[in-house]
Amino acid sequence: MTAIPEIREFLHCATPEGWINAALQAPEILLIDHANCELKAAQTAQGLMWKYGMNNSDKGPYNLAPAVAFALLNKMSRLAREELRHFEQVLGFMKKRQVTYEQLSAARYAGELRAAARTHEPAKLVDTLLIGAIIEARSCERFEALAPHLDAELQKFYLSLLKSEARHYQDYLGLAARLESASVIERQLERFLTLEQKLIESTDTSFRFHSGVPG
Repeated sequence: MTAIPEIREFLHCATPEGWINAALQAPEILLIDHANCELKAAQTAQGLMWKYGMNNSDKGPYNLAPAVAFALLNKMSRLAREELRHFEQVLGFMKKRQVTYEQLSAARYAGELRAAARTHEPAKLVDTLLIGAIIEARSCERFEALAPHLDAELQKFYLSLLKSEARHYQDYLGLAARLESASVIERQLERFLTLEQKLIESTDTSFRFHSGVPG
């Protein structure tokens, strides 16, 4: 199983070799922050369900078309379940390898992407979905980049995640496409992907799953 070529074409850059080297030198942090990422992904999906899928009346602030609201609820429900299952699987690896689940500071990656989102609705929802697609695409690309360097057990696990991460990327893009014109989506994606490339290729203060290369 490999990441779909679409994802490699979608992202503006590949993961730098320096990040891969840093990941191999910090296997415990890699697992801890991977667990954090899975948990945050599930929380993000659930947040979208509560905020947009379940607040959908003519008098509500978002007023999504019923078909779009139901699609969002279904896609995000499945995504949240899968991310929580991945979280549990990473916890299993941590327990087996005697890695203590300690608190880590968050990478700047997701925060800086979300800070660039538009603030009025429904543009904010569209941008949130596009950023979700980018994060899932990068996760997929990184799992594939890391896999050849890992032990057989962890390599098999990371390769098993590619299919779901690729589908999550497609689900986010598909939902955004139901809310905004293709031209606006293309413009916003270019903005976010340019920023994402900068975050991935620039020097970071510490190693995280979505960090740049640690300085």
